Amino acid sequence: MSSTTHSKTISIALTINGKLKHVEILPGERLSHMLRRQGYWGVKQGCYHGDCGTCSVLLNGRPIASCLKLAAQAHGAKITTVEGLSVDGKPHALQDAFLDEGAAQCGFCTAGMLMSAKALLARNPEPTEPQVREALAGNLCRCTGYEAPIRAVLQSAKALKRNRR
Repeated sequence: MSSTTHSKTISIALTINGKLKHVEILPGERLSHMLRRQGYWGVKQGCYHGDCGTCSVLLNGRPIASCLKLAAQAHGAKITTVEGLSVDGKPHALQDAFLDEGAAQCGFCTAGMLMSAKALLARNPEPTEPQVREALAGNLCRCTGYEAPIRAVLQSAKALKRNRR
């Protein structure tokens, strides 16, 4: 990794979307920057303050704002980005539901919403509408008005329940 500074790089190991990666990072590098540098373009960069949710990823199954986490803090962790939702090229039920409900308009907030919804459904497979609203509260959107994403999460919960039977 080249750098215009004289900082030495740090080697970290982490699992991203189920694959072990060894990555060279700079001290102070944000997790969001490192993920994008590794080609995970679904991790958007928005506010850099943890307010908008566009950079949300799952860290050991919990949603976090990756702009607030140093890449070095992810050493040994399991990271899931939106690219890791699909399996064998088949979209996750959440992704299908977001399309069906028109919950992705400009798409900038979509990845973060999907990751927050994924974490919610992992801990609560049958959420209520207020629980979905609370789970998505950290994801700002200027296009959808939030109703379509909420419907999409509830729809995907039903689809996942049908698939579990």
